[in-house]
Amino acid sequence: MTSNIATGSSYPLGATLTEDGVNFSLYSKNASRVELVFFDSVDAQRPSQVISLDRQRHRTYHYWHALVPRIFPGQLYGYRVHGPFDPARGLRFDPRYVLLDPYARAVAVPKGYDRKAASQGGDNTARAMKSVVTDPCGYDWEGDRPLRLPYARTVVYEMHVAGFTRHPNSGLPESKRGTYAGLVEKIPYLQDLGITAIELLPIFQFDPQDCPPGRVNYWGYCPVSFFAPHLAYSSRPEPLGAVDEFRDLVKALHRAGIEVILDVVYNHTAEGNHEGPTFCFRGLENAAYYLLEPDRAEYSNYTGTGNTLNANHPAVRRLIVDSLRYWAAEMHVDGFRFDLASILSRDESGQPLVNPPVLWDIESEPTLAGTKLIAEAWDAGGLYQVGSFVGDSWREWNGKFRDDIRRFLRGDDGLVSAVASRLLASPDLYAHKAREPEQSINFVTCHDGFTLNDLVSYNDKHNESNGEQNRDGANDNYSWNCGTEGPTDDPEIEQLRSRQVKNFLALNMLAVGTPMLLAGDEVRRTQQGNNNAYCQDNEISWFDWSLVEKHAGLRRFVKLLLACRLDPARDTADRDATLIEFLDDACIQWRGVRLDSPDWGVHSHSLAATAKAPRLGAVFHWMLNAYWEPLDFELPPAPSEHPGPWRRWVDTALESPEDIFPWRCGPAVTNAHYNVQPRSLVILVLEAAKPSPVTAG
Repeated sequence: MTSNIATGSSYPLGATLTEDGVNFSLYSKNASRVELVFFDSVDAQRPSQVISLDRQRHRTYHYWHALVPRIFPGQLYGYRVHGPFDPARGLRFDPRYVLLDPYARAVAVPKGYDRKAASQGGDNTARAMKSVVTDPCGYDWEGDRPLRLPYARTVVYEMHVAGFTRHPNSGLPESKRGTYAGLVEKIPYLQDLGITAIELLPIFQFDPQDCPPGRVNYWGYCPVSFFAPHLAYSSRPEPLGAVDEFRDLVKALHRAGIEVILDVVYNHTAEGNHEGPTFCFRGLENAAYYLLEPDRAEYSNYTGTGNTLNANHPAVRRLIVDSLRYWAAEMHVDGFRFDLASILSRDESGQPLVNPPVLWDIESEPTLAGTKLIAEAWDAGGLYQVGSFVGDSWREWNGKFRDDIRRFLRGDDGLVSAVASRLLASPDLYAHKAREPEQSINFVTCHDGFTLNDLVSYNDKHNESNGEQNRDGANDNYSWNCGTEGPTDDPEIEQLRSRQVKNFLALNMLAVGTPMLLAGDEVRRTQQGNNNAYCQDNEISWFDWSLVEKHAGLRRFVKLLLACRLDPARDTADRDATLIEFLDDACIQWRGVRLDSPDWGVHSHSLAATAKAPRLGAVFHWMLNAYWEPLDFELPPAPSEHPGPWRRWVDTALESPEDIFPWRCGPAVTNAHYNVQPRSLVILVLEAAKPSPVTAG
């Protein structure tokens, strides 16, 4: 009965605490009746209370709402929504299913949760996820605020919350492994490495059963909620505990000077195609939330997952912006990386828009001003917008940086000019819109594909354990196994792989732009050749902490690279300069094996450059040899303001600790030439301050 239930308000959406109870509001244009259902436990067989919302009293336009007294944080609830089931018209109402509130700030998962129960018909009450009433004001932030670090001083570390600490050798008690609390314990490792921002793979509540039978969805790119933190990543069993534990993580990272960037999936949901389950959006207003084919019973699939969110529908635009606002304002998140962001530019027919409303909504939202916005500027439907993504404040994952650097170090022809561009923040992609140098998010590996170790250890993917006969994952990875497929005891091959790993790391960490490092690459984490480990919640994917000691020299190499990049003496006053302005002031001279003869030819595999860094009071000379024979490079004379001698900072052909020094303290190079070994990188430095008195020939 609803006679004693107050009308409530259509705004705000979701479940909102008030002095008189909780206001519930839900969007559904075509529903004929809505029932608000409450539960005493997450495994309850039936609701403890059912409130049938009166169409006259509890509906305003397309919003169903009610103010329910004596409801408190922790209360479990859901919706049953009545209406026509007519897939040919895009309508899929089914009141047998308990639906999540799209705006729920927490989600409870029953022990008997079953994805199939939400797709096979019948009452799924006991096996359905439930929404949870929360109190966003009931947490003490102790003065915490997002850090707002400039991109010029940002080093991104892409990682999986659970996988970073789930390995038995993580040194953590079992109760904390794979949790937000466990990650807090590893903050000193991140600080010591030199990381300033972590980019977390999806932490929105997702469906772990959205994967092949007998496996688990590990990555989490299958959301069921855009507001609730994933419950399984919490060391606390109750949903409200997960909300606070995530906040504890953010607060602890901020105290350590590390930003939190979330990988967000606003392009599809875990409900899949027409045969998929009904968790929420499909049962609330299917044709509003999803892009549908001309045959309205079929879903457009620009994501490769079965469905595509209708991101530029007014209700979905509001949902996306409200979600971002919540994570920024209430959860103190510093930024967002948008998975398959190009989908946000598609209209209801799937065609790209010149000025996508949702992208401008995000960019113009005052709460998000100063928040990092990073686009994966492509989608699975073939739309590729690297260098042309709509908006002024967006940065982009630079897929061309990844591909060109990989191919060049592999030994492919015709890439010297492209690599020169990539090292200078890709002016061929970004200079046309007066972008900043940090527009380009530079990376050579990420969660999707080979790890850095596997990039130099495998020619082919080895995804057999995924259960899809090795058909999944990218076929062309621009990788090279250095002579043997997979692990080897051959010291020459292992030495070459180590050299290539350092080449990749140096180019990625030192190129102009914002660098991103995949977690574990600094200690050569392997996935055994699996380049699509989305369903591998095991040691294939987890961070193996024994590698920290095994590859201590490589980790030291990364630390010293980042120490130079983040040197306190480095002046960032020019961080707002456009890319063209930056290049005009950079004083870069391109060189070759012969000092004044850079070889831009198709068959060239070498490149050198001299660059003045007045903010550091230094001059750097790079020599990059991707050829399979040693090359003798002429060295430029020291300029008058830097009397020399040149000092060796980096030589990737050498073993640790000779491969890198603190950048002001390397050994002197007194010769007029430097013999750069095959497939290696050398960086020399002239620095105004007096260096340590070490000499080398």
